[in-house]
Amino acid sequence: MGETAMAASHRRNLREEIALYLTAARCFRDLLARLPVDGWDRPGLGEWSIRTLAGHTSRALSTVLTYLDRPADRVEVESAAAYYRTPGLASSPEVTPRAVQAGEQLGDEPVAAVDAMLARLEARLPQETDRVISTVAGGMRLGDYLPTRIFELAVHSLDLAAACGTEVRLPADVELAAGELALRIAVGRGDGAALLLALTGRRSLPQGFSVV
Repeated sequence: MGETAMAASHRRNLREEIALYLTAARCFRDLLARLPVDGWDRPGLGEWSIRTLAGHTSRALSTVLTYLDRPADRVEVESAAAYYRTPGLASSPEVTPRAVQAGEQLGDEPVAAVDAMLARLEARLPQETDRVISTVAGGMRLGDYLPTRIFELAVHSLDLAAACGTEVRLPADVELAAGELALRIAVGRGDGAALLLALTGRRSLPQGFSVV
């Protein structure tokens, strides 16, 4: 079975993707509300401060709002896993400047800024169809793009919690959705067996292994 057929056979419908996405977004919002108010300049992830990391995570909301207003003529990226195999996507020199800018745009009341985006998403997404939108990787169906945002919200919520020395309990369905996508990315890269062996305690992954 090819990747496109495999993805289609396990794909959630758009209503389910929207519900999962909004659940992940609310979890991120609730985590932000618990972060230390004086900790925004502390180290977050690598060279990023907590504000920059939070800004990058908030782009999982803002990009959906932006891309909904950018229809595309055709599908160029056929799955969420294929999105992460777009050449140069993760290593683009624009990633950090965009994250810094997004962090600054959260302003002095980051939770209120996220609440405003959430309100727009909650009002708009239930009215949407599974149409093709323009993303940074190319034209994608909305139902294929949302899982990438669930993945980003889940992983970076964990990053934020770790950076702030707090805990976050991701909803089980969000964990499952993010984990499924991680496995699909690994399989698409030819790393599925290595990941399966590691998950079953048979072999360790190489240092620095990542699916993205």
